[in-house]
Amino acid sequence: MSNKELIQDINKDLENKSTIEVIEYFLTKFKNAALSSSLAAEDQVLTDMMLKENKNATIFTLDTGRLHPETYDVMDATNLKYGVKIDVFFPNSEKVQELYQSQGVNGQYESIENRKNCCGVRKIEPLKRALKGLDVWITGLRAAQSVTRVHMPLVEWD
Repeated sequence: MSNKELIQDINKDLENKSTIEVIEYFLTKFKNAALSSSLAAEDQVLTDMMLKENKNATIFTLDTGRLHPETYDVMDATNLKYGVKIDVFFPNSEKVQELYQSQGVNGQYESIENRKNCCGVRKIEPLKRALKGLDVWITGLRAAQSVTRVHMPLVEWD
């Protein structure tokens, strides 16, 4: 069975399932499933569901070095509430230093190219490390967040 056929079958199987049923499905059917959390409201709901289903569920976040203090407060409160430590992936410090030297502290606002470079260093590379070895990547994307997400299927191949 191809990946495309597998994804179609999973989407069909989960078509009318509740969020908790979808989470249960992925946590039981796949050895390595993880939630990528931004610590925003939708991800906190998924975190609660996942950790109630499996206390050892993997949840990770990216610390870009540009997070608001409130994000750290939410992370700390989440860790304390559930007795866990959310896995945190940081950008490579040498690459951040190079980025700073080439475009300054807020260079990402100066051009699309700078923004792409910044995201590559601070988000994409740490995300690749976080996803390494995973079978399933769960996210809190919502159709209401963007016009590009309106018709997204529940499960996609990445």
